[in-house]
Amino acid sequence: MVWKRAACRCGPVPALSAWLTCLILAGCDGSFGTGATGELVVPRETLQRIDNTEMPAIAATRPDTRPTTRPAAQVQLTIEEVRQAALANNLDLKVELLNPTIAQQAITEAQAAFESVFNTNVNYSKIDAPTSSKLNSTQDTSLTTNTGVQVPLRTGGTLNFNVPVNRFETNNEFSTLNPAHTSDFTAAISQPLFKGAGTDANAHAIRIAFYTSQRTEARTKLEVTRVLAEADRLYWRLYASRRALEVREKEHDLAVSQLERAQRRVRAELAAEVEVVRAESGVADSLEGVIRAELDARDRQRELKRVLNRTDLAMNTPTIVVPATEPNAVYYQVDPNRLVDVALKQRMEMLATELQIALETANVKYAKNQMLPLVVLQYQYNINGLGPTLGDSFTMLRDNDFDDHQVGVSVQVPIGNEAARSRLRRSLASRLQAIATKEQQAATIEQEVLGAADQLESSWQRIMAAKTRVAAATRTLQAEIQQFNQGMRTSNDVLDAQTRLANAALSEIQATAEYQIAQVDIAFATGTVLGKAKIVWQATKGPKL
Repeated sequence: MVWKRAACRCGPVPALSAWLTCLILAGCDGSFGTGATGELVVPRETLQRIDNTEMPAIAATRPDTRPTTRPAAQVQLTIEEVRQAALANNLDLKVELLNPTIAQQAITEAQAAFESVFNTNVNYSKIDAPTSSKLNSTQDTSLTTNTGVQVPLRTGGTLNFNVPVNRFETNNEFSTLNPAHTSDFTAAISQPLFKGAGTDANAHAIRIAFYTSQRTEARTKLEVTRVLAEADRLYWRLYASRRALEVREKEHDLAVSQLERAQRRVRAELAAEVEVVRAESGVADSLEGVIRAELDARDRQRELKRVLNRTDLAMNTPTIVVPATEPNAVYYQVDPNRLVDVALKQRMEMLATELQIALETANVKYAKNQMLPLVVLQYQYNINGLGPTLGDSFTMLRDNDFDDHQVGVSVQVPIGNEAARSRLRRSLASRLQAIATKEQQAATIEQEVLGAADQLESSWQRIMAAKTRVAAATRTLQAEIQQFNQGMRTSNDVLDAQTRLANAALSEIQATAEYQIAQVDIAFATGTVLGKAKIVWQATKGPKL
């Protein structure tokens, strides 16, 4: 992809003149903000043209036996190592762990509304104007500075402290002081009495940011739990795929052994040539099963590598991941109702919804306050200083010989107040929606817990049934081989027995893996993780300024 910076197109003028013209006549050709001010512009063909893919073709060969592949390095991983790597390296978590830090900044941003503000300004004016009376000046010079501090109050009011200083010089011959210096001190307070009054109304933004930050942490904890549960599930699925590949390879070896037995019997003229053909067909069928199992194992391995995100186990590396932790096929008897009670207390979705209800309740309270009329009480106290010099004016200011008092009230009452009423109705509806969401989530969590408990029990029953099938299929295969050697069975009978044994073994492996996954699902449904180690996550720290 090629990026380029757009230049201003304002006509064939010299470079400096072109830029000056662009600055003066902004948007002279309608391209202002779309490349004329130095934006990066993607070429139109890059955005609209879709290229085709060409895949090189090579001559295919028909393998007579199982294809050989280059041996790859292997690494054994325990379930604990998988969890540790997922916590440290998972890309989803790297994104999610920044959310609490971002939400925390919203709290400090809302708190900054009560920071005091220092302000100052300087104004200089020089006037030279004709006049028709000697009582008026024709030339005036004035220099004014105003320095002060604005202090916001938690009650919604504002304190202002200002020290305006002025030097005034004129050519008016009737002026008593020329030049004249004034220095004043002004203290003013403005306090709303109804709308916007009180700490509850003025701390609303902080309260909302705080609830939002806690909801973000709850959702981040949920994401950490989800990633760990997903890593566990992928681990056991990879375990099942590896074991399934071993079963398919053993099935292929048995098919090759059957082919050798058939060839020996044909050479000894104890069986027809068709037995060799049947055995070769069985070898080809088992080879296809091996190829499919290898592909499935690579897919599962790639999924686990993506979640782990380890530099030495990138998705494109040929390193084979071998699960080192064996499944614990021990029967667990669980109480579904007790699990539901635990889940409703520990699931972060429920906590996040409760925080949302608290947030919406705060919005309702604030919306009610905003329906009140705006009545603002104002008071200003001023000390005046005047003198021929700046020092004299400050001396008069210090002596407090002249002071002013001003009191005022301003009232604003919207006619109809429909905007505030609409905001209140919206806040009430949002709170009802949050309450309904809590009930909906409780029902969903109960369904998940009960389903995981049923899956646990079902997987255990499947393990027991599969073990029985494996034992029976093993005895059947042995009997079929003996009868084939005696000429009482064909190769098809032996191959069918081998297939039934392989299918029974695969069922046991799948049921064992699903039994482990059902335990993971129960832990996730109750807001916990498997294992004895406790997990404490920390948000990623933001940049320091």
